Amino acid sequence: MTTSYVIERLGHLGDGIAPGPVFVPGALPGEEVTGEVADGVIAAPCILTPSGDRVTPPCAHAKRCGGCQLQHAADDFVAGWKQQVVETALAGQGLEAPFRPIVTSPAQSRRRAVFSGKRTKKGAQAGFHVKRSEVIVPVPECQVLHPDLSAALPLVEELTVLGGSRKGELSVNVTRSESGLDVMVTGGKPLDGALRIELAEIARRHDLARIGWAGDETLERRPPILTFSAARVTPPPGAFLQATPQGEAALRAAVSEITEGCKRAVDLFAGCGTFALPLAERMEVHAVEGDPAMTAALDRGWRHGQGLRAVTTEVRDLFRNPLLPAELARYGAAVIDPPRAGAEAQVAALAEARLPVIAHVSCNPVTFARDAATLVRAGYRIDWVQVVDQFRWSTHIELAAAFRLD
Repeated sequence: MTTSYVIERLGHLGDGIAPGPVFVPGALPGEEVTGEVADGVIAAPCILTPSGDRVTPPCAHAKRCGGCQLQHAADDFVAGWKQQVVETALAGQGLEAPFRPIVTSPAQSRRRAVFSGKRTKKGAQAGFHVKRSEVIVPVPECQVLHPDLSAALPLVEELTVLGGSRKGELSVNVTRSESGLDVMVTGGKPLDGALRIELAEIARRHDLARIGWAGDETLERRPPILTFSAARVTPPPGAFLQATPQGEAALRAAVSEITEGCKRAVDLFAGCGTFALPLAERMEVHAVEGDPAMTAALDRGWRHGQGLRAVTTEVRDLFRNPLLPAELARYGAAVIDPPRAGAEAQVAALAEARLPVIAHVSCNPVTFARDAATLVRAGYRIDWVQVVDQFRWSTHIELAAAFRLD
């Protein structure tokens, strides 16, 4: 039975939600839609009354590719929706905050991506998954990825044919560094002598900086370099990095402003030094990270940097073993950038330590709001929040927030 519905709001996955609830992919608030409902979803809706916020998707792959959820919505609408998601999360904890204007990364600026590859009878499929499907679609004209990453699709196909399986998928993590593409492959067949020789030839032919295979071996033709202010860092294969240079710059500027005037800071979940190394231009920094390879990369970057103040490093699982209030008390500011799960235990210790300022970077509004409530209960105020949209046209939201003791 076909019935018409009016979309009331967007869900956290970007689907329109009508009363019922009925979920409608690709629909916007205020639109009247119709279509067959199956398991509470209209998979192929007909838009009867389009929203004024509806636009033509800029990417030729938008209808099939599952990488983006919001290309059919105007930029202003997406910016407002993302801020509203953060506001709603804070309101759920009884909080509100001033918001600065959103910073959105430009099209074709993403510097890292994980492609999927699957062998076929005739060769291989390489790209991203079709929406709600295991089918892989090529994305040569992707409007999110930097052109250097889109141009890596033939490389992904070669790697899939070489080491993939028709029963499983290959994951190919490609990062654009200043010295060339950095590639890490997982899910492939075991590395042997013949495969090793083939990988070396592929790396030469595609002029890769580095290629790794499932953690078994890494072939480095030249170090993949990223510059964090006055330091040049070679991250470990597959390391976490901010998705776009513009998004990283916006987050770094926010952290720098929040910690202005501090003489010594602690950087929690420091990664390879995205924040610690630039901060070291004007203050001493203690960088804490659970991954020893990333900590080592940060340390090497500092040692070869120019004009940086002291940066000490510590390998520590901040979920199981957070820095305690007595350890935190020696710092004038904290920077914290946890994974999506947030950092409940570490934030509780920060709240007890009562550092004057905290720069909180987050990729999950819900856990951010939870941790923000802990700080506010301890006497902090939220000076401002800034949404940083470096996952353009997706539902992913990142932000930076300034906390100060009242």
